[in-house]
Amino acid sequence: MAQSMAYNQAAGIGGMLKKGHRAMEGLEGATLRNVEACQEISTITRTSLGPNGMNKLVVNHLGKIIVTSDCATIVKSLEIEHPAARMLQLAAEAQDFECGDGTNLVVSFAGELLAQTVDLFRMGLHPSDVVSGYSKAGDKLLDDFLPPMAQLVRPMTDGRAKEELVRVVKPVLAAKYLGSEDILAPLVAEACLGTMSSSSTGPASFSVESVRVAKILGGDISQSHVVHGFVALRGLETTLTSATDAKVVVFGCGIEASATEAKGTVLMKNADDLKSYNRSEEKKMEEVIKSIADSGVKVCVAGGTVSEMALHFIERYGMLCLKIGSKWELRRLCVATGATALVRLGAPTPDEMGHCDSICQREVGGRPVTIFSQSEGSKTSKLSTIVLRASTSSVLADLERAIDDGVHAAKTACKDGKLVPGAGATEMEMALKVRAFADTCPGLDQYAIRAFGKALEVVPRTLAENAGLDQSIVLAALGAAHAGGKLSAGVDIDAMGITGASGVMDQTSVLDLYYTKASALKLAIDAALTVLRVDQIIMSKQSGGGGVGGGMV
Repeated sequence: MAQSMAYNQAAGIGGMLKKGHRAMEGLEGATLRNVEACQEISTITRTSLGPNGMNKLVVNHLGKIIVTSDCATIVKSLEIEHPAARMLQLAAEAQDFECGDGTNLVVSFAGELLAQTVDLFRMGLHPSDVVSGYSKAGDKLLDDFLPPMAQLVRPMTDGRAKEELVRVVKPVLAAKYLGSEDILAPLVAEACLGTMSSSSTGPASFSVESVRVAKILGGDISQSHVVHGFVALRGLETTLTSATDAKVVVFGCGIEASATEAKGTVLMKNADDLKSYNRSEEKKMEEVIKSIADSGVKVCVAGGTVSEMALHFIERYGMLCLKIGSKWELRRLCVATGATALVRLGAPTPDEMGHCDSICQREVGGRPVTIFSQSEGSKTSKLSTIVLRASTSSVLADLERAIDDGVHAAKTACKDGKLVPGAGATEMEMALKVRAFADTCPGLDQYAIRAFGKALEVVPRTLAENAGLDQSIVLAALGAAHAGGKLSAGVDIDAMGITGASGVMDQTSVLDLYYTKASALKLAIDAALTVLRVDQIIMSKQSGGGGVGGGMV
């Protein structure tokens, strides 16, 4: 105790902390290091922003290759260790969980906000001045400047109209996988409409978990289609391959003779004993299968193995049998058919049985699949499946992420149908208004507010750069258009190579969801302010020994 109380003042903070600790403080030691780390992650994801964004090839610790332009997937796969950069990663994950889209805007805008602070610090501003200015600009942006932009675009009026959903979903899909939005948007809209409640009263709503994707390698994306029901990526176990208006029973266990809990020994003295033992086992299995068939069941689904004896009697009584190994797939089938997964082998009660209008086995892309489909307007099905076709597994995975973002966008639109101009139009208009607001603010805050306005230009500038346009010409033309009252003017990514084109369209056809945009801007501002409020970093010695302490430089 006496030794631990002997504090060496000459050693500074190192003499107070346990051996192996590291501490950095001050503007140079902590704040600027954090800003540099956040700039690095922002630089990585920024080139993936927009329809012309580039893909990143990430090989994770398991050796899995991920090729994607989706920001949330990229930052998750990078396994970021720096604590400040982790804040941007967590903000992107929060945006992905809440809205499913706008994750790149979060990281890019937060990184640009922090990049602007370097010049402010060189001018002599204190971090508290920058935080104060950014807070004022953020509040003004979200409360006063952004809401009027939603009045420029007709909002989504009816969430149960397919054309309205397609209008909202198409820009989201184009930003993820340009060229496929005309094919995928109607599929996403149809799948979402298939899971919505049939009641016409109240706002439209559905669960994103109710829209699933079945990926089948081969073919072309134009061969993708929607199934109102469940698609199992394996064939039936029986020779019968189709049934209509069928009752379905789902077993969470296998369909086989159950093993005894205690070990037992059967003494057989002759061949007759062996024959009678087998006959008794067969008789018992036949009784179980017969009771299932007598209850009216046409389809048996097993969550485990199906014995040959059980399969023989299932065939004899004219039923279909499907084996599903995944418990998650089993749950989805239960949702699609309205069945209850049983943990016992026996005849189900009417409440435990599900119903399906059509079950059939088809061959898609050279592999057998089993389709449980419900008719239009069926009250049983609460699940829709998009059967996705593509040439390679990496394209399939990227298309699945794009569809997931589209489904989230449809759900967000059903909750809040307000829209704002996209293609950098909203950000450019906000930048001009924030700069005008800075001219009305006295004190040192005005410099931070003006830097905030400049940071908003990162979206149109990046869209122009990723499209191969001259960003200085595009920004000048876009700023002039907005100063002239064209509030919906945005970046024209199709202007590349056109002689005399400014890269700006006066009335953009790209639309963004207001809720997604507001959420992304708020999370980016909060993440940047959190990083700027850090003035000291203290790291404990890493456990395990033998490794290099601290992963941050």
